[in-house]
Amino acid sequence: MKCVICKTGEIHEGIVTVTLQRGSSLVVSKGVPADVCDNCGEYYLTPEVTEKLLKRANRATVDNTEIEVLQFAG
Repeated sequence: MKCVICKTGEIHEGIVTVTLQRGSSLVVSKGVPADVCDNCGEYYLTPEVTEKLLKRANRATVDNTEIEVLQFAG
């Protein structure tokens, strides 16, 4: 599959770090499974992975967490 951003790279399975900000909370998730472009580095997450990341970011906001760095647990 070709990358929709750069139009030339091929998409392969990989691992990325995702940073999400919600209000004053910053959540960094390491080891996130994604499809990654071998040319520009753009990554694509499955709906299931996205849902887990968003839930964690929303929880950090509710807990008034300023910065949180965690290993993604599938």
